[in-house]
Amino acid sequence: MTTFLRDTATVLSREIMPPLREPVGLLFTMGQPLLFLFLFGALLDGAMGASWQWFVPGILVMMSLTAPMSAGYLLLMELIGGSMERLMVTPMSRTAMLVGRTMKETVILLCQAVLIILLALPLGFRPHPAGVLAGLALLLVLGVGLGALSFVLAIRSAPGGTLFYMVMEVVLFPVLLLSGVLLPVESGPAWLRVAGQLNPITYVVNAERRLFSGDLVHPSVLHGLVASLLLAVLGLWLGTRAMRRGV
Repeated sequence: MTTFLRDTATVLSREIMPPLREPVGLLFTMGQPLLFLFLFGALLDGAMGASWQWFVPGILVMMSLTAPMSAGYLLLMELIGGSMERLMVTPMSRTAMLVGRTMKETVILLCQAVLIILLALPLGFRPHPAGVLAGLALLLVLGVGLGALSFVLAIRSAPGGTLFYMVMEVVLFPVLLLSGVLLPVESGPAWLRVAGQLNPITYVVNAERRLFSGDLVHPSVLHGLVASLLLAVLGLWLGTRAMRRGV
């Protein structure tokens, strides 16, 4: 356990130092969520009367989806460049490599989520304090699972990277739309509502909205927690297997 913790801390330190040296780069990775927050959110508020309490949690879930996929892209670049192979020949724990990288993504995700919340306050967003803490914790669980899954995808896509780019282009955006992040799926046709119910991210989005409004005991919260935990367990299991088999 001591060796595992030391290896995890080593990987976390290695991964988190570059963004700490260039914190401005973190703002560029938030370009899409900020664009939707200030432009799409304002349009939605004026056209549909949707409250910021409804819209901001969806933006946070969107960021939890796009940020881990970016982490997988960085791993893919390391695999293509050969730097990851040099790490794989060391006696460092393969599980620690995965956990350390995932922890780095959760730390960055937490900082970005807090920044989004602060920027949304002048727009009229009025979150529930306890619900915000619970919602952020739920986002971190989701980020762990999606981050680990993105690493698996990067490993499976090396050395060409075609599979990774295909998933980014073909799968990610439909998952976002079907989860009701930007627009309510309930107002769509029956087949669209069924597709949304099959999407695990839908339950996380609903849970976040309930939590940020202060409804901590609503059944949607439990459903979102279960969906996030399942994704986290699946991601860590598949990611550990991929790391242990080698790159």
